[in-house]
Amino acid sequence: MGDRTKREMTATSIILGVILAVVFGAANAYLGLRVGLTVSASVPAAVISMGLMRFLLRRDSILENNMVQTIGSAGESLAAGAIFTLPALFLWAQERPDSFAAPGILQVTMIALAGGVLGVLLMVPLRRPLIVEEGKTLIYPEGRACAGVLKAGESGGAGALTVFTGLGVAAVAKFITGWLRWIPETFLWPVKSLRVAMGFEVSPALLGVGYIIGIKTATLLFGGALLGWCVIMPAVTLFHPSAAALWDAGNVKGVWSGYVRYVGAGAIALGGFISLMRSMPLFVRTFRTALTKGRGDGTCDHAGGRDMPMRLVLAGVVCVVAFIWAAPAIPTGFSGALLIALFGFLFAAISARMVGLVGSSNNPISGMTIATLVVAALALKTSGTTGPAGMIASIAVGSIVCIVAAIAGDTAQDLKTGYLLGATPWKQQAGELVGVIASALAIGGVLLLLHKAWGFGSDAISAPQATLMKVIIEGIMEGGLPWELLAIGAGIAALLALLRIPVMPVAIGIYLPFGLNAAIFAGGVLRWLVEQRRGKSDEGEDNGTLFSAGLIAGEGLCGILLAILALL
Repeated sequence: MGDRTKREMTATSIILGVILAVVFGAANAYLGLRVGLTVSASVPAAVISMGLMRFLLRRDSILENNMVQTIGSAGESLAAGAIFTLPALFLWAQERPDSFAAPGILQVTMIALAGGVLGVLLMVPLRRPLIVEEGKTLIYPEGRACAGVLKAGESGGAGALTVFTGLGVAAVAKFITGWLRWIPETFLWPVKSLRVAMGFEVSPALLGVGYIIGIKTATLLFGGALLGWCVIMPAVTLFHPSAAALWDAGNVKGVWSGYVRYVGAGAIALGGFISLMRSMPLFVRTFRTALTKGRGDGTCDHAGGRDMPMRLVLAGVVCVVAFIWAAPAIPTGFSGALLIALFGFLFAAISARMVGLVGSSNNPISGMTIATLVVAALALKTSGTTGPAGMIASIAVGSIVCIVAAIAGDTAQDLKTGYLLGATPWKQQAGELVGVIASALAIGGVLLLLHKAWGFGSDAISAPQATLMKVIIEGIMEGGLPWELLAIGAGIAALLALLRIPVMPVAIGIYLPFGLNAAIFAGGVLRWLVEQRRGKSDEGEDNGTLFSAGLIAGEGLCGILLAILALL
């Protein structure tokens, strides 16, 4: 491999990556505020990088392309963490202007910056146990898809044609459903007599994710959806008068978001703790080795492939936590900073595992944030910090942890791509830091601009996730949180663990919409049918996987384009 193809972290890759990070962050901020979901930007960033670098700038280093997508994809993840929580501060300022002041650009930027940097640093010691040692268990669908896109683009020929065919099909489908609206994006069929509901999302990207993760995980997700929508939903509508009133009024989504989703959040919270406890011995060994060797993991996966030095990582984590404690714009106090350090590591590890199972687009960040908000609000209320001060501090803690989890998941996907391509881990980790810093400097202006244009909570940008977080904080500080639903979810998780059934995929299936799980399940079934006919592919880069990578890229690119057009 010549010097030309070994180029990795160059001025060109940094500049292009920063531009993509800002663009993806702005576009996905609008998209998430509108529909409550964001589009994973790793594969779209890889496709754009490949097009710009190879065909426009005539540079064909696959590692340089990988660095562009590593930096660029950070914008989407940071935006997701910010929009799921911070708009709650704007909503309170609208509803109670006498008690709450709307946050400024500086406050939003500092919260985003702290969460983004902390998320990257906490992922460094987790790379080897998750990406290398559990490489066969944790699939990392977007990471594999991204590597497939870059390899196909480098080699050209049939592989590239397969990827771009999938990209074109998904882009056309997304344009028809998302812009022309000739076909609805979501079908939902309630059966009133049975009080159950089923549905399906018209999403090529979800089919691609299902194909990549395979039939086992896809079935567990779908099983969780059946449990949530065909067992828990009729149960709550039978025994809970408010849920029954929503069902009788035809508001099926209201029953899901107001009741079933809390059960899923409780299952995710306990399932995450169970998952972390089971993995704790491996994590402890990793940290001990890292501290002894004085670097990320003391080994090389590829020539020169080392992590950032562990002493530097630990010093960075301490500095960020101290910054959170001392910065007036982040009103968490000492106890809040400690909670951020604890839950930051906990959910960074959980998020990095989750994206390995179901992909970044389906990472239940809001479920982890709910668990953080509950603990933070209870701790603050117990210590006597209540009212507006306690509510703002709770959201600040939840926002930073939410961003940490989102960035850790994105970093894990990118490191998986780099591992498959032979990239240098510490350079990718440095690239992630560049991406989160650039995105954090831009996200404050983006949020204020969107709020000024339409107002959070309006039909244009309803901010559904942030509204849920706001309700949870109000419920704890002022009463009314449905503890019984969270307890039911935790009980389901405990039962699954006792039966030795993987908890997190089922919990995610309960928490996410039925149509999303059904589309992923369809993709898993499709892969199973292909494997029955042609046999399994050990490499995971057959034509079906490459086509699925194109589907993920095509819908992501078109979704971002539609968001930009709508914003304009």
